[in-house]
Amino acid sequence: MSIFLGICTFVLILTSVILILLVLAQKAKSDGGMGAAMGGGVAEATFGADTGNVLSKATINASIVFFVLSFALYLGRIYEGKHASAAGGALPSISVPVSATKPLTGPTAPASAIPTPAPLAKP
Repeated sequence: MSIFLGICTFVLILTSVILILLVLAQKAKSDGGMGAAMGGGVAEATFGADTGNVLSKATINASIVFFVLSFALYLGRIYEGKHASAAGGALPSISVPVSATKPLTGPTAPASAIPTPAPLAKP
């Protein structure tokens, strides 16, 4: 399942880049803007006069693939998480024996070094 999700993630990233390029290659409604600067004329020379139709259809198809892959990855990660917790957890559990008779060791200050607060004076 993990390999499938990795492949889907790679395809999603590739689809995202293609979708970005398709949106940038489209001509703006005012015949200018980012579409003309980023290759709107090249796309028109390549696909002919119906460039807007070709790029619009490609953008719609790429966005459908993007949303389907995103939803599939979402469901796949939920499935992977639930089955990992049912199989004993994604991370191994570490048990540490605790001894009740032995006090915890560590840097502690002696009792005489801890200052005691002075009693408050009554008015």
